[in-house]
Amino acid sequence: MEDDLRARIHATLRAFDDTLLGEHFALGSRIESIEIEGDRVRVVLELGFPAARYSTALADRLKAAISALPGVSEAKVGLTQAIPSHTAQPGLDAFRGIKNIVAVSSAKGGVGKSTVAANLALALASEGAAVGMLDADIYGPSQPRMLGIRGKPETKDNKTFEPMMSHGIQSMSIGYLIDEEQPMVWRGPMVTQALQQLLNETNWRALDYLIVDMPPGTGDTQLTLSQRVPLAGAVIVTTPQDIATLDARKGLQMFNKVNVPVLGIVENMSLHVCSHCGHEEHIFGSGGGERIAHDYQVPLLGALPLDISIRENADSGHPSVVADPEGSIAQHYRQIALRMGARLSAIAGGAGSFMPEIVDED
Repeated sequence: MEDDLRARIHATLRAFDDTLLGEHFALGSRIESIEIEGDRVRVVLELGFPAARYSTALADRLKAAISALPGVSEAKVGLTQAIPSHTAQPGLDAFRGIKNIVAVSSAKGGVGKSTVAANLALALASEGAAVGMLDADIYGPSQPRMLGIRGKPETKDNKTFEPMMSHGIQSMSIGYLIDEEQPMVWRGPMVTQALQQLLNETNWRALDYLIVDMPPGTGDTQLTLSQRVPLAGAVIVTTPQDIATLDARKGLQMFNKVNVPVLGIVENMSLHVCSHCGHEEHIFGSGGGERIAHDYQVPLLGALPLDISIRENADSGHPSVVADPEGSIAQHYRQIALRMGARLSAIAGGAGSFMPEIVDED
């Protein structure tokens, strides 16, 4: 009888389709234990992605699903998280001190990629991950301003830099080493070398994720980064506008060619709601991100509104996730971060995943 109930609990967990994370929840998690005492059940699951804020709602949904099983009068669900290192491109070893490097790319300037990257990093941190930010846009570094950081990084050995800290995340940018208004007039090879130095000569401290704010385009610099940096995955940012989605498709195909999994699409500036009358308008068109997601069989991680507060918060050095952590904009970013983390864990086999056979025997 107990074995039958255990099997039904296991099947319920494997088939559980979370309203936010979808099937990636089950694929990116594993069962730690199933304890049965008569008609009372306690289940402990290990998530392969950060979900500190979301875990209460997730545990409640899982509890409801298990409680609905015949023979269960009381169910308790505990959630832990352990973020593993995921495989990068063939031939590249994982980076010391960094479990997962994720590129945020647009292949086109002006679509809000850097703002999305900053808020995504902060959202992952708010869910309990150790996060870093590498500003890879040498010609137009944005992260120092967005993260509200001034000054230069310290060096303890005159060979390496200590990452700058802001809002609980580590970061490095060429913008910390030059004057904010100084133009970079370097050619391609110098840019590539500088990026590799920023990555390799920063003393990153035990990161679960390093978010790389990629430069726009799909040229030599972007291709070299994609081939030499051990990327666990990439996120593509676009607006709904056709001219933006054309470039986003090129960026997506670039990552496919170098065997970097695309974790999903973020549609930025999706909808504008008038602050005076509430009128909704798709200023840049509609459905562009969804069409890319459908055509390339990748998830649409989320759609972000065209909202003046996003720009104001980024310009002030306090992106929306930290400026208004309980607001609707921050909620959008956290949902995107959760889906991205679960998707990465799922496509890489998760923290062990819900295996076809129950391996835990209490």
